[in-house]
Amino acid sequence: MSRGPRSQDAKRDWGTEEDGCSILHVDMDAFFASVELARRPHLRGKPVIVGGSERSVVLAATYEARAFGVHSAMPMAAALRMCPQAVVVPPDHAAYQEVSRSVMTVLHDVTSIVEQVSVDEAFLDVSGARRRLGSPTRIAALIRERVQAQHGITCSVGIAATKFVAKLASGHAKPDGVLLIPRAATVDFLRVLPVGALWGVGERTAASLERWGIRTVAELADSDVTVVQRAVGRVAGAHLHDLAWGRDPRPVTPGREEKSIGAEETFAVDVRDMRVVESKALELADRCAGRLRSQRLVARTVAVKIRTSDFRTLSRSRTLPQPTDVGRELYLTARDLLAAADLGGLPVRLVGVRAEGLRPAAEVIRQPTLDEAVADNPGARRDAERAMDLVRARFGRSAIGAGTPAVGRSAREVSAGSPGPGERPTTEFADGPLS
Repeated sequence: MSRGPRSQDAKRDWGTEEDGCSILHVDMDAFFASVELARRPHLRGKPVIVGGSERSVVLAATYEARAFGVHSAMPMAAALRMCPQAVVVPPDHAAYQEVSRSVMTVLHDVTSIVEQVSVDEAFLDVSGARRRLGSPTRIAALIRERVQAQHGITCSVGIAATKFVAKLASGHAKPDGVLLIPRAATVDFLRVLPVGALWGVGERTAASLERWGIRTVAELADSDVTVVQRAVGRVAGAHLHDLAWGRDPRPVTPGREEKSIGAEETFAVDVRDMRVVESKALELADRCAGRLRSQRLVARTVAVKIRTSDFRTLSRSRTLPQPTDVGRELYLTARDLLAAADLGGLPVRLVGVRAEGLRPAAEVIRQPTLDEAVADNPGARRDAERAMDLVRARFGRSAIGAGTPAVGRSAREVSAGSPGPGERPTTEFADGPLS
């Protein structure tokens, strides 16, 4: 998803010469929102926002909503103030993942050299597909036609000699367009862009460069590299100077590994009861573990994220003795990290759990410790959670879930297995409930 600053001067015809331009960047247009519109065609043409409650953030917005200033990652409350007539649709991540997998299959039908960088974008090297499918612009048209026909959604494609310029081109092709940047036009294209368009230039870096009088890519390119390095550091300065001149030797790398898997949730109201926070952490850890198993990965590190009512965000992590894909193991570590976090007496607004240090499960030989062999059975727990995966795959995620610690119920009620008001019955295990 392309969110960097853009330039109207860059959205023009830069020429038709395609030799040496074998890199494509395919980026879905307002992906989550587009999937929802395909399922709800009566909402087409209306401002639509994908997200949760007013305390959450915008996950995606249609271009009609963006015209009012709405953009992804902004607070939902602010988005609704900007566009009160917007239709808010709750997210369906399972549907988005399914469409994403299908789109990636379309891309792999074009070439095996595909580098997926997120759920809705990927780089392709089509140099080996030209004889079979035609020019890069023809391949881009073929991709867009297939995605539209199969899912009723659109994508934009940037074509260039390097990954960096191809990504910039796709952003300037939006929505539903193609932009070719011939190799010979690369530097001219870059020189019309604001400096914030460069990879790695956020607000702080842009401010540092501006103090040195550098506001555009042209000004950065024309500056001595030592000046840029004094502004942002030696390594970053040299890298940005190379990008300003279109130098990006990185190839398209198939099978890019996911670095982490996480989930987070904003509470409807700020929560002071840490048992409620821990219950949500259990649900999030279970969700992470399911994704690990679906991708045949295990995690070595567990991280938690806590945002308090004053919007202060704390992050804590711990490396596990052995990698795991078991939700209960992720949760127990997350619970310890939550207990050790100093919240300053403030209630919790958001909690997140993330699995990091990912490795293929097939590469890991898990040797239970003596304590585990006596007091626990991680193999049986893994089997139980895999059985839960099968139930969810057939009946939906809500069919079964990790049980939460009982809150506000007596020990007699818990041991008897009787549900509290509004609760589902739970099955009790020696170390806690599991729905």
